[in-house]
Amino acid sequence: MRAQFILSELWVALRRNLSMSISVALVTMVSVLFLGLGVLAQRQVDTMKDYWYDRVQVSIFLCTAKSDLPNCATGSVTQSQRKDIRTQLDAMRPLVKNVYPESQQQAYTRLKEQYKDSATYREITPAQMPESFRVQLSDPTKYDVITSAFIGAPGVGDVQDQRRILDPLFNVLRGLSFGALALASLMVLCSILLVATTIRQTAFSRRRETGIMRLVGASAFNIQLPFILETLIATVVGTALAIGFLWAAVRYGVGYLGRQLPINFISTADVWLITPWLVLAVACMAILTAWLTLRRYLKV
Repeated sequence: MRAQFILSELWVALRRNLSMSISVALVTMVSVLFLGLGVLAQRQVDTMKDYWYDRVQVSIFLCTAKSDLPNCATGSVTQSQRKDIRTQLDAMRPLVKNVYPESQQQAYTRLKEQYKDSATYREITPAQMPESFRVQLSDPTKYDVITSAFIGAPGVGDVQDQRRILDPLFNVLRGLSFGALALASLMVLCSILLVATTIRQTAFSRRRETGIMRLVGASAFNIQLPFILETLIATVVGTALAIGFLWAAVRYGVGYLGRQLPINFISTADVWLITPWLVLAVACMAILTAWLTLRRYLKV
């Protein structure tokens, strides 16, 4: 009987405050949407880092006859210097996972393939391209070991690490994810304020019913429960809508990018992975906000 009464009160409350419940659901949806985007963006950055860092190479460029680099004042790299560099690289295993020598002609061919539509490199000849050793590391975070070992070595013109290019990109992406989380925090605050306002208005419109319940000896739990359930239902509906949008964005938007670009992207599995945490966080927020508001307003 008590459960039937609570459900009937809940149904009446939802019908009376339909517009406010819809408002709570929509604000919750936007809040959870931004929160989910921030978390997924962070996971995407981690996924891309794992993908690219495994492919990071340290390029050791050798001196050419016409090089103007300070370490190449004596001219082109000699066969003895080239052999010493390769021997030193072989001695640095297992940190050095693979070594890929690249001749001047191979470097020229790769340049032409990458910039075939650019007029800037049309006058370049193979003799102007430096030989190089492209070094793949077993631990990409230790790229500075290779850099410090070969920079300034005889026959070495320059040492470049691809992480110098990737790190600024990842920093920008990480900044965007933090921005989304900051905006989500603001929207969560708006959601909390709206939930509290909605509960106060609902409690005020039903002050007669709650007064009667007090007179007949109803417990604080029975008086507060319909309000809490009403808030919980509205926020859960908003959360479900947000998760649906996140799933669709990853399934069709990110999925399309994954088919077009040779990069590891997040998948719908990542959405389902964060879903329980989003639902739990929103449910706790709704229950706590409703309980504190009712305790202060109804004084029960």
